[in-house]
Amino acid sequence: MAGFVVLSMTSCDSYSTKGGWLPSSNSTFTYISTSSSPKTVRIIDTRNEEAFFTLRLPVGKQLTFRFLDGKGDDPIYTPDRMQWEIWDAPKKNGKLSNQLTVPPAAARSIRVEIRPVPEWPEDDERYRLRVDVEEDRPDHWTPQGGPIPDKASTWPN
Repeated sequence: MAGFVVLSMTSCDSYSTKGGWLPSSNSTFTYISTSSSPKTVRIIDTRNEEAFFTLRLPVGKQLTFRFLDGKGDDPIYTPDRMQWEIWDAPKKNGKLSNQLTVPPAAARSIRVEIRPVPEWPEDDERYRLRVDVEEDRPDHWTPQGGPIPDKASTWPN
């Protein structure tokens, strides 16, 4: 019993992409943007057809969100709360740290647009390719010369 209490207390602000123990339409929504299916997610207030949340999800990322009934700041216009997070895909669970108040469930519409393909993820500077162009050459490769790096250096390979 104590284990159940601890588990329920630690998972209150967490999510699972499979919907947890009792998946339902009240659980989380997860959208993953890939090169072959890049996504833009809009959540519309159907009372006025205006988007109150729009996200052009970068390739290689996922958007996860959920709605909390009755946790909003206005009982008429925004009675519910949406918690959301963007992560590197795939992520199975974690804490949804962003939030905003939203219209009631009957006045919300989730619309997902697939952008033109292919779309590639942004380059990761940690894995930048070394190209033989003058500005990328180390000093000791240029006509002006420079100190040769010691053996422990990874440049040049």
